[in-house]
Amino acid sequence: MKASMRQAVMVRPGRIEIREVARPEPKEGEILLNIKRIGVCGSDIHVWHGKHPFTKYPVVQGHEFSGMVESVGSDVKDVNVGSLATARPQRVCGGCGPCRRGDYHICENLKVEGFQAPGCAQDYFLTTTDRFIPLPSNLTVEQGAMVEPFAVGAHSTTRAGEIKGKNVVVFGAGMIGNVVAQFCKARGAGRVMITDINEYRLKVAQQCGLEYISNAEQEKLADAAKRIFGADGFQIAFEAAGAASALAAGIREIEKGGTFVVLGVFSSPPTVDMAVVGEHEINLAGSLMYQHRDYLEAARLLADGAFVTAPLVTRHFKLEYYEDAYRFIDENPRDVMKVMIDF
Repeated sequence: MKASMRQAVMVRPGRIEIREVARPEPKEGEILLNIKRIGVCGSDIHVWHGKHPFTKYPVVQGHEFSGMVESVGSDVKDVNVGSLATARPQRVCGGCGPCRRGDYHICENLKVEGFQAPGCAQDYFLTTTDRFIPLPSNLTVEQGAMVEPFAVGAHSTTRAGEIKGKNVVVFGAGMIGNVVAQFCKARGAGRVMITDINEYRLKVAQQCGLEYISNAEQEKLADAAKRIFGADGFQIAFEAAGAASALAAGIREIEKGGTFVVLGVFSSPPTVDMAVVGEHEINLAGSLMYQHRDYLEAARLLADGAFVTAPLVTRHFKLEYYEDAYRFIDENPRDVMKVMIDF
């Protein structure tokens, strides 16, 4: 008889069932991970609410995770059983234009585990050698589950070009905005200001070493920029809140010739003053997910102590209480950064 394992299945919006299913075994090119932690992200919550446009039910969620290598396929070399690891959740076609030029993270046929493909919300999870990320031994399982959002920070900050010595504004102090701001500091930015309307998130930002903060409900961007940057202004901005007002203000106030990277998810299409973008020669760039190198850089810098992670974790829930974790986030939307699922 095959060994079984627990699996959390979202059968419909607002309903997760814990089922007993057969435990998978690795074939050629595969690695079996014993899952230890899963981080819940904002996109997961969209699925919980039935508002994710590209996810069908039932679905096994989970794409931010860490686990221990349990076993490997017969042809897999140089992977140590018992070591800490994670994996990229992107399944790509390899044949479309973006894939052929190396931009597989924006594959025309991209499927993301936890959304368009089964995720890792189960005791044991298979990944492939091309997406496998070995983690430094000094990382905790909790930090390992945060490599994914930090990889978002790694990738989006490369989209801004040279950051060293430049002043930066990050709009949105949630998990992604926080890690983007921390990555800007790690890349040698001048001053990094993070702005939000949520005092709790701004407090967490300060606990993570982001000293320059502004509450957008209490202070206009122009005034905050003058207070923090003086006459130098800011040359780079990141929109990580999905707030149309932040995008508009940032384009209006950024230094001419500056770079504005958009990675927030907007509930409705924002209005952008393209006359200002054109006349000020603003470089407007999008950013989606990450590549393999971004995961490796995020893991390395986490292991080197470049980031502060402890204040980012709000609460833990055991696998059996997966639904409770989502309800907790729903009931405390202004007082949550990252919720972890423990195995």
